[in-house]
Amino acid sequence: MSKPEAFEPLHFVAIEGPIRVGKTTLADLLAERLHALRIRDVEDNPFLEPFYRDKPGAAFPAQFYFLMQRFKQLRSLDLAAHPDRVIISDYIFEKDKIFAYLNLNDAELQVYNQYYEILAEQMPIPDLVIYLQAKPEALKKRIGKKNVPFEHRISQDYLESVVTAYEHFFFHYKSSDLLVIETSEIDFVDRNEDLQQLLHRLSQPVKGTQYFLPLGSAPAD
Repeated sequence: MSKPEAFEPLHFVAIEGPIRVGKTTLADLLAERLHALRIRDVEDNPFLEPFYRDKPGAAFPAQFYFLMQRFKQLRSLDLAAHPDRVIISDYIFEKDKIFAYLNLNDAELQVYNQYYEILAEQMPIPDLVIYLQAKPEALKKRIGKKNVPFEHRISQDYLESVVTAYEHFFFHYKSSDLLVIETSEIDFVDRNEDLQQLLHRLSQPVKGTQYFLPLGSAPAD
């Protein structure tokens, strides 16, 4: 009888999903519990507010700023130099391309893709990606609660486009193992049982694409 395959502990976990789905909150919680290095997505993009205000030409500099800042941050991790370190990120590099295809015109995409392909080859690949899902209506409600002024300009149509783009991307995602979590009935902040069950799940192998739903989860308000 063959021995079960040894479980290699996770070293690089990335959390993804559309705006206000809870990536930052969950990444903070996991980093604290796992004593991990926390990697945060770009928040100081000076071109983002003009983009949300529909200023002509704002999409390309906003996207290119994200591309270069995310590249520099992930490129500096040097995973081989710290093999025992755990890293929790609230984004994956491929996220950049999801939004580029939503927001750039054909000519801009042609330029963008030339840079993206060169940079993507140098990016570290997570051991596990946690994909957080939520319906557009739930995201719109969370955007209202967060009360970031320019985010109120995000239209329902654009939000639905983002959700659809994420669903399509992760339906075909094969770069690393994937744990999918539908967040509408889960509350990692106020329901400690949900967080504990996720931590337990992360101590076990995730192979391919799998789904997580904690026992006894209740609708999150």
